[in-house]
Amino acid sequence: MLKCNSIDEMIQNQPNLFENSGAKIADESVVLYALGDFQSRGKILAGRELPLERLLGAFRRAFNKYRIEPFEDSELAGILGKLGAEVIEVPDFVAIHPYRITVSSDLAEMARMRFDEESVLD
Repeated sequence: MLKCNSIDEMIQNQPNLFENSGAKIADESVVLYALGDFQSRGKILAGRELPLERLLGAFRRAFNKYRIEPFEDSELAGILGKLGAEVIEVPDFVAIHPYRITVSSDLAEMARMRFDEESVLD
């Protein structure tokens, strides 16, 4: 148990509701959580090409959960590619969010497990 010498010290050590815990979560973990969130809503992720725009709701929920600033489209595409998703860039005049994403079944399963782990902790 944390010992405090005074009430003032106790108040200083009290976490603020709106402050970030200071722990930085890995970008890959945020993206995996978002992909798992997408699947948790009954949507099929693995083995189909999806426009990035179709996944943005799940990404927004993940950014809100971890209280972080949203990533740019190019950052999301880079992280997805690093995780093993197939990322295709299309011309800007084709789509506002110019990426198409295909997730393997292995990556989808890893994302589902990540989401389930985080959901248990909530």
